[in-house]
Amino acid sequence: MRYEELTIEGRNAVLEAFRAGKPIDKLFVLKDCSDGPIHTILKEARKTDTILNFVTKERLDQLSKTGRHQGVLAYSAAYQYAEVEDLLRAAEEKGEPPFLILLDNVEDPHNLGAVIRTANLAGAHGIIIPKHRAVGLTATVAKTSAGAINYTPVAKVTNLSKTIEELKKKGLWFVCADMDGDSMYQLNLTGPIGLVVGSEGEGVSRLVKEKCDMTASIPMKGNIDSLNVSVAAGILAYEIVRQRMMQ
Repeated sequence: MRYEELTIEGRNAVLEAFRAGKPIDKLFVLKDCSDGPIHTILKEARKTDTILNFVTKERLDQLSKTGRHQGVLAYSAAYQYAEVEDLLRAAEEKGEPPFLILLDNVEDPHNLGAVIRTANLAGAHGIIIPKHRAVGLTATVAKTSAGAINYTPVAKVTNLSKTIEELKKKGLWFVCADMDGDSMYQLNLTGPIGLVVGSEGEGVSRLVKEKCDMTASIPMKGNIDSLNVSVAAGILAYEIVRQRMMQ
């Protein structure tokens, strides 16, 4: 399976990508360069959620694959992002209570790809990731998802805590994966739910955790104290599946 090239180099190519509405995750611009074409590109970038990075020529040369970056280089998403409303609509169309997975501090593309794959198989209606400190929909993510990225929408939001607050108003409950939480077997995980999982290193950030209604732990009997994020997400997702099937 082929995935689109993610690196866009050169002033005309980058500008046309923005004007065509192509989803650009990150833009790298030569520091202190503010001529007409660069100014136009920055103006277009600021209309979007693109993360701006002002870097040295050495850094651009390092990132460039063609050697002809002309002071600007962009990373495009492999796939179009969805809106949060699209995820809720997917649940409504299936006549099911929403089941969303939210990822906080997950920067490894293999983990995101694996979670997308699990989400699809568990019947989740979509995934929400934050704009900052998170991996986007790269080719590695697409490949690791084993095709699930074509069927499970991923929404990218500026503020995960605020998104949780807005979804609560729409009737969703949120459960946060946390080693110090209650056993997942003791919690009621039915109904409209959002499962929040963080990286195995940092876990879910304090601000996001405080917005959740419950914290769930996975019983562990071994000698180490954490699971890979995609494994933890899978275990908790299937406990939600089990409880839904028992209703």
